[in-house]
Amino acid sequence: MASVAIILLLAYLFGSVPAGVLVARTYGVDIRKVGSGNIGATNVLRTLGLGPALVVAFFDVFKGGIAVLIARAVGLEGWLLGGVALAAVLGHNYSLFLGFRGGKGVATSFGTLLFLDPALALWTLPIGLSVMLLTRYVSAGSMTGGVAATVLALALGRPPWLAATVALMALLIFWTHRENLRRLQAGTERRLGERVEVGGA
Repeated sequence: MASVAIILLLAYLFGSVPAGVLVARTYGVDIRKVGSGNIGATNVLRTLGLGPALVVAFFDVFKGGIAVLIARAVGLEGWLLGGVALAAVLGHNYSLFLGFRGGKGVATSFGTLLFLDPALALWTLPIGLSVMLLTRYVSAGSMTGGVAATVLALALGRPPWLAATVALMALLIFWTHRENLRRLQAGTERRLGERVEVGGA
C-alpha cells in the first residue's frame, strides 16, 4: 500500500507542474493575470499565440500520460490505475505549486485517457473538436468531449473502473467549467480565435 500511495502522490505532483505558468513566464507574462486567468493552453493561445499554446497543450496532455505509464510499469491496473489518472488531473486542477489552484483539466484528462484506452480517446477527440470548431467555444467542445467519452465507454462495454474514471473526469471538467457555463448562458463567453492584450484583460 505504501508503494501505491507513492505512485498516487507522484501522479498528483506530475499533474501539478504548471506548464502554462512556466511557458508564459519565459515571455515575461504571468498567465494568471491576463485573459481568463486560466493556466491552460486556451488562455496561452489568446495571450501569447499558437506556438506557446502548443507547447503547453503537449505538456499538459503528456504529464497525465506519463503518470499512467509509470503506474502500469510498477504493475498497477484496474481501479488503482483509474485512481492514478484522477490524481494527475486533480494535480493539474489544484496544483501544489500554485496554492492548490490550477487549470480546467481537459488536456490532462485527455492525456490520461489516451494512455488508458487509446481507441476511446481517439473516438472522443473528433467529437469534442467538431463542437469546438463549429461553435468556436472551447468550453463547449471540452464539456461535450467529457460527455462523449463517458457515453462511449459505456456503449463500448469498457470495464466498470474505466467507465467510472472517465465519468469522474467528465464531472471534474463540468465543475471547472461552471463559470464558462454561466457565460455561455449569458452569451458572454469568449470564442476561439479572440486575442487578449497582455497589457490588459
